[in-house]
Amino acid sequence: MASDGSTSYEVSAEAGTPRTVAQLAVGAMAAQVLGAATRLEIVEKIGDAERTADELSAACAAQPQAMGRLLRALAALGVLAERTPGRYAVTPAGEALDSRHPDSLHAFVRLFTDPVVLRAWELLDESVRTGETSFDGIFGADFFAHLAERPELSEQFNSAMSQVTRGTAEALPSAYDFGRFRTVADIGGGDGTLLAPVLRAHPALHGIIFDRAEGLAQAGATLERAGLEGRCSLVAGDFFTGAPEGADLYMLKSVIHDWNDERCTDILRHCRRVIPDDGRLLIIEPVLPDAVDPAVAGIYLSDLNMLVNVGGRERTRDEFTQLCRGAGFAVRSVTPLPAPSRFSLIEAEPA
Repeated sequence: MASDGSTSYEVSAEAGTPRTVAQLAVGAMAAQVLGAATRLEIVEKIGDAERTADELSAACAAQPQAMGRLLRALAALGVLAERTPGRYAVTPAGEALDSRHPDSLHAFVRLFTDPVVLRAWELLDESVRTGETSFDGIFGADFFAHLAERPELSEQFNSAMSQVTRGTAEALPSAYDFGRFRTVADIGGGDGTLLAPVLRAHPALHGIIFDRAEGLAQAGATLERAGLEGRCSLVAGDFFTGAPEGADLYMLKSVIHDWNDERCTDILRHCRRVIPDDGRLLIIEPVLPDAVDPAVAGIYLSDLNMLVNVGGRERTRDEFTQLCRGAGFAVRSVTPLPAPSRFSLIEAEPA
């Protein structure tokens, strides 16, 4: 606290490490600035024009002075630019907050600034002490059960996952030899964002998207837009109780990191029971380096998010190998996707 009672976040340029710590400490505030911008639809209301605080406060039913303060903060963060005094335009970075933009992260920002996601983070220290997921104790249900009872939040989650999957989905068709398979089953495949580009790139390939009903809610629309309705089946089910038959490639993206080793083994064993002898398992996940690498700091934050919210974890190559071995698979290769993706392709075969 400053001597006048206000909170000061200024640290001298010579401070070095203290400046870094101060910037990290207020990172949650910056995230909430983005969250407020998405909820108020600031970027959509500015569009391709320039707008003043008065114009935007009228459009958003907001208080003009407070709106001006928010716009200043958004400009300082690089989301907006003050082209002339008091007039704001959207920057290329800010376009990612536009729900209409093809590369939008609007739903992702909404989800990760939502109190439902953030509440468990407030008890990170408790989760570290106990090793237990905080979310379940706060809400009386696990994360995915909580989503299942809240269709609007579930749709927001599906949209957020779709948005952060796009980059991987674009890189995947040329990063792996899908042409040697007949049918690929995307386990926990959600709205089909990952599988659709693979099917488009390989016209002889058929697909199965396997997920709970709420996870499949937007899949039909995705397939229809891609013209793939006749080449892909939607199968509702629970990967803790089984896996669909009929595929020779079983693919799981961002599924394994959601669960502890015991539950992951259950998922993989269900795949093992239905996979043919010449089939393959493809796990698409970040792989933790053996030693901490600050260049991939986001993986470590994701790891802690798994701890507090869903009970899963990020894993090293050796940990994936052990997990697969326990379910009857042998890892053949681990191949990082091209930068800037942080995902790797972990290919395994029946052991």
